[in-house]
Amino acid sequence: MVSATMVKELREISGAGMMDAKKALVETKGDMEAARDWLRTKGLLKAEKKSSRVAAEGLVGVSVEKESGMIVEVNSETDFVATNEEFKSLVKLVLSECYHCESIEEALDKKVEGKLLRDIVTEKISTIGENISLRRIEKLAGGNVYSYIHNSVDKYLGKIGVLVSLDGTHNNEIGKQISMHIAATAPLALSESEIDKSLVDRETKVIRDQLIEEGKPSEIIDKIIKGKLKKYFEENTLLQQKFVMDPDLKVSEFLEKNNQKIIEFKRFKVGEGIEKEETDFAAEVKGIVS
Repeated sequence: MVSATMVKELREISGAGMMDAKKALVETKGDMEAARDWLRTKGLLKAEKKSSRVAAEGLVGVSVEKESGMIVEVNSETDFVATNEEFKSLVKLVLSECYHCESIEEALDKKVEGKLLRDIVTEKISTIGENISLRRIEKLAGGNVYSYIHNSVDKYLGKIGVLVSLDGTHNNEIGKQISMHIAATAPLALSESEIDKSLVDRETKVIRDQLIEEGKPSEIIDKIIKGKLKKYFEENTLLQQKFVMDPDLKVSEFLEKNNQKIIEFKRFKVGEGIEKEETDFAAEVKGIVS
């Protein structure tokens, strides 16, 4: 008898859809290895090897509805695939069908046109020929929500996406300017108190080690560190940053001048934090022709 656990296991190791995995196990009387071979002969195992390859390209998508917004990152292996119509349609599908989902798992388990989204992704891996993954999905709610897409390849799709919620009179121009600023400067947090302590500790250690290496007297090191951290916070916290549209003002000053207050922001850049394997393209071509 074929159990749900067996189907789940075969799906995970093969990348096949639920019905295909079940049929393979039925046809092979529950033999896992034989079921994988069955899928292979049917051309349904294409996604297996591709799923282990690094997908660090792709697109960020944003969607805004009234007082809430959603931002997602869907990855592919190459930028070429990221800009083709089939891949863009997949990202748009995630944005439209998974708007109320709170996590990746919830989104992947969403039924779309009679299929689970995870099965649709698996099918795309097979037809497009690259590993594809839904990497991130986050929501933002409250106040007036604005969005911005940088390096846009289609409406609401690009390489950097931003959502920001502001408390104040609705103003698309101000919302767009703040969103563009966030896209350009990549703040680590809204304010000093919200920066991850581990990042501050790491920066402090780097500064201290540099000062020791430079031979600075121990009695002045802490004072120098304090000054350098002040600059670090000014450069990396949104409210303290110089506003890119008017460097004479800090972001906090620009907001106060316009009777606005930032509630929250989200910024996604395609592939950030993913370790990509560096390849020598010239050497690769040479290897093919030699």
